[in-house]
Amino acid sequence: MNKTVIIAEAGVNHNGKLELAYRLVDAAAEAGADYVKFQTWNSERVISKYADKAKYQEENSSIKESMLEMVKRLELSFGDFLKLKAYCRMVGIGFLSSPFDIESAEFLFSVGVDMIKIPSGEITNLPLLETVAKHSCPAILSTGMSELREIEAALIILKKEKKKQITLLHCNTQYPTPMEDVNLRVIQTLKEHFGLPAGLSDHSLGAEVPIAAVALGAKVIEKHLTLSCGMEGPDHKASMEPKAFCNMVQSIRNVELALGSERKHVTESERENIVAARKSIVAARKISGGEVFTEVNLAVKRPGTGISPMKWHELIGRAAPRDFEEDELITVE
Repeated sequence: MNKTVIIAEAGVNHNGKLELAYRLVDAAAEAGADYVKFQTWNSERVISKYADKAKYQEENSSIKESMLEMVKRLELSFGDFLKLKAYCRMVGIGFLSSPFDIESAEFLFSVGVDMIKIPSGEITNLPLLETVAKHSCPAILSTGMSELREIEAALIILKKEKKKQITLLHCNTQYPTPMEDVNLRVIQTLKEHFGLPAGLSDHSLGAEVPIAAVALGAKVIEKHLTLSCGMEGPDHKASMEPKAFCNMVQSIRNVELALGSERKHVTESERENIVAARKSIVAARKISGGEVFTEVNLAVKRPGTGISPMKWHELIGRAAPRDFEEDELITVE
């Protein structure tokens, strides 16, 4: 059974500090995530000086600044990412990052990543998509804020030059996502419409949604990780703290085990309870040899070591071969 790939989205929850980024790597590894993911960009290349912050970014920060100023404050250098990639290898967790510009994408390809993650906001960024398409590295495409036609247009570009393994992630780009807008059934829609593996990039609060997504067949789960939801920064409040993240990972692994096989059969763990839980045909009262078995003098009771009640009608009307005491298992041979 292929296990669900779990990505701990560190994102910008390092607040632009490398030491915090290291601690997020540690937390992701200790929680049992398969990958820890960051975000790579050059602020001036991706944010106009005229861009306003999103409403949730304004609400989750006490600092009055433009989006460019905020993003610049949260930026890590390429050198920082080289250190983080080496640190991930040392602690035994996969390293990922999402590029937001062409230069950052080329940098990530140059250092070697298992896959590249295209964030929801870049699904219409044709130059970036064309850059990713030039590399055979597997890609994960988040689909927040998009319609099926926009996903299809992005996939045409991504598949244009290389034979590429692509996984789609259903996503709602609101932090946090209201439960009524999660729409987990879209995972199945993506799988069926595009014939590609699908998963979930989750921004809801709690663990219910990603756990349910796994039960619905999600192949990848991405969830934001923070050291503390009370920290200053745009994404902390919609993220999961280490202990809760660890519990979520364990729950997902349990759900994978519980999904098991489609074959209905008696499992080894329950086989020992058949005798105790099932019933047999017994004497409802004392029965004399030669007396005819009837619905009055027979009963169905535990344990299941005697004649099955499924043979009830075969016994009714037959003569008792010997005397039986009350509750004694009926035998006919």
